[in-house]
Amino acid sequence: MPDPSTTRAPDSAAADPSVYAQDGQILIGCSRSGHQFSPETIELALANRHGLVTGATGTGKTVTLQVLAEGFSAAGVPVFAADIKGDLSGIAAQGTRTPKLAARAEEIGLMNYGNAAFPTVFWDIFGEMGHPVRATVQQMGPLLLSRLLDLTEPQEGVLNIAFRWAEDEREAGDKNMVILDLKDLRAVVDEMGKRAASLRSTYGNIAPATVGVIQRRLLVLEEQGATSFFGAPALDIKDFIRTTPDGSSKPRGVINILSAEKLMNTPRLYASFLLWMLSELFEHLDEVGDLDRPRLVFLFDEAHLLFNDAPKAVLDQIERVTRLIRSKGVGVYYVTQNPRDVPDRVSAQLGNRIQHALRAFTPLEQKGIRAAAETFRANPEIDTERAIQELQVGEALVSFLHNKGEPSMVQRTLIRPPMSRVGPLTAEERRALIEAAAENRGKYETLVDAESAFERLADRNTPVGKAKEGVKKAFGNLFKGRGSGLSANHLQRRGPETWASAFARSSPSSRA
Repeated sequence: MPDPSTTRAPDSAAADPSVYAQDGQILIGCSRSGHQFSPETIELALANRHGLVTGATGTGKTVTLQVLAEGFSAAGVPVFAADIKGDLSGIAAQGTRTPKLAARAEEIGLMNYGNAAFPTVFWDIFGEMGHPVRATVQQMGPLLLSRLLDLTEPQEGVLNIAFRWAEDEREAGDKNMVILDLKDLRAVVDEMGKRAASLRSTYGNIAPATVGVIQRRLLVLEEQGATSFFGAPALDIKDFIRTTPDGSSKPRGVINILSAEKLMNTPRLYASFLLWMLSELFEHLDEVGDLDRPRLVFLFDEAHLLFNDAPKAVLDQIERVTRLIRSKGVGVYYVTQNPRDVPDRVSAQLGNRIQHALRAFTPLEQKGIRAAAETFRANPEIDTERAIQELQVGEALVSFLHNKGEPSMVQRTLIRPPMSRVGPLTAEERRALIEAAAENRGKYETLVDAESAFERLADRNTPVGKAKEGVKKAFGNLFKGRGSGLSANHLQRRGPETWASAFARSSPSSRA
């Protein structure tokens, strides 16, 4: 990367963000040795080897997230990031050259420091602070739902039976027995409980008490507002992978901001949603191997919520997705307070590291700092363990992958000042950006309540539906045969009583 101190940008007008994204690298900050500044950069070709950003509250992690998102966007890489406090929304507005930011730029030798806005799209599970984000219950699957509902292993087994029974019903010909939203799932679980005796031989025991527990947990989830997340139209994950040209015709990666202030009141939903997103990316993106830059970078703030009390099956899935998703061209950067928040088997996959200050007031915390220091490639000029406790706000220890994937020696680095606004957008600014994204509004704003499991089961429990079920049970696939003399349309025209009488006349007991 060229020396970022060689030119000076004008104080007025928008600066060109590409000055921090050159030669296949993005500038994160500068380290200093004596009077010499050295740029610390992430190589785009190795950015899909994932990363870890850690540090205590108030040490500058949010600004570092902003700098990471800016750098990837400037390099034409789309970004997804969760905005926990609302501060990250300012990335959509051109920043101001404040004395504090100008002083930081001068301190690290950035004579070309200027301000710019970045293309941003806002999303919100609750549809209040951004475009609605939805997933179907079927897409979420029983594993993540079980964790979301905090089910025990036997209860999870019954939930798996519900999904399997609905799938078998679809394969048997009822294509609309899909589980789109929570009312569909409640209907399936309820119906399965009623049919427990007849389903036992195929699927195993379905205890009424377990059905009741699942229904109560679903009710709690609905009270927490999750009904707005589960449904259709479901998010097309590829809508997060977009670039847009700016005035200079250089593609910029679109930064997708998930409003998570309200979502953090239900941390299990937050963690389940983001893991679902990772799984969707893994399932639906094709293999591309190692590209010259990632297709998408995923910034996962408050990552400890993903691992807290996670059962082994969920941890296995997180490790698998983290390990393999790089071949899909996706980089995942976990952001949390302490490196210990991330299990070793996941942490081993995170090659690019930024460590802000940690505080040690107990022997356990001191041991954690020692462990954090040992994860870095040693630098003979730095006492890493001591430096972690001495770092100032906006300063970090960094080690990035270079050349063929080897980590650089740890460097004490001042993070560069962001080009966009430090602080949140106003409500009016956010609303204007949401309204301007006409394609997303047309695609996601209106909830679609399609015919699904709830409607199908309600139909089955009508007199007509019960009679039809009886006919199917007695004769199998009666209505698909030719020349039977008894068509579904004919019976529907004759009404419910004819359904019942036809079944009675045709049943084996009436023929005996």
